[in-house]
Amino acid sequence: MEDGNGSDLEREEEDSVGELLRDRFRLSAISIVEAQAKKSEIEISEPITAYISDLAFKFTEQLGKDVELFAQHGGRKCVNMEDVILSTHRNEYLTSLLRPLSNELRAKEPQSERKRKKTSSSKREDANNTSNKDNNVPQLSPDQ
Repeated sequence: MEDGNGSDLEREEEDSVGELLRDRFRLSAISIVEAQAKKSEIEISEPITAYISDLAFKFTEQLGKDVELFAQHGGRKCVNMEDVILSTHRNEYLTSLLRPLSNELRAKEPQSERKRKKTSSSKREDANNTSNKDNNVPQLSPDQ
């Protein structure tokens, strides 16, 4: 019976954290809308400001679901930049902004941290290198 109560308690905690994050997001969105309105010297009514913040929150929720699905489709548990770019395919302007940013971030990433998929030939080379090291046999490259 503790498991049922424990999971109920966990669910309540998750819900309250979710509500807190949603409220903070909406307050931030409202602040941005108000700042932009002031900067543009226009007036936006409170209901419209609230609607914009709600719309931004719903968009962000859907974006999160989309990138998660793209990562799952790619057989990964972690979302990467390509998943984010794929999720913007309906908005060419946003995609055009994200691609250069992605390339810039990739260029700044240290080479040693980049992960590469091994092809079947590189897997064979690794296997040969491992077995030849054990036998102390010198390695010959394909062109020798």
